[in-house]
Amino acid sequence: MNDLKKELHQLCVIYVQKRIDTVKQAIDATQQAANEETKSSAGDKYETGRAMMQQESDRNQAQLNEANKLMAALNQVNPNTVSNTAGPGSLVITDNGKFYIAISAGTIVLDGEIYFAVSPGSPIGLRLKGQKAGDGISLNNNHYRIENVF
Repeated sequence: MNDLKKELHQLCVIYVQKRIDTVKQAIDATQQAANEETKSSAGDKYETGRAMMQQESDRNQAQLNEANKLMAALNQVNPNTVSNTAGPGSLVITDNGKFYIAISAGTIVLDGEIYFAVSPGSPIGLRLKGQKAGDGISLNNNHYRIENVF
């Protein structure tokens, strides 16, 4: 089961790295566009274009900061953790889904099985925390019986 958790962890790393790479490309493209922008005789048009590029650059930087925070959070999760109770690094098998508690990375398909990468601070992550096999939780009118925690 540890190998499965390591694979899920690695897929989360790949997910975050793709986000980082995509945002860095967008930052580079915005910077290149700003460098190519030449001042025209219509000064207001030039200033408006520069302001829009600055806003785009700020948005991209904010996305990069968030992606870096995700990577830092992921680096704090140890997929080798073995515990009977759910927490960061746990794989929780329920009758209503399989959850890897690490970061919010959405749905992961691995070997034909569907897993949900969830943050420990997400609503489902908070409900699962401290739970063990045989326990049950409810969230948004969905009921989950925990079958196993790895």
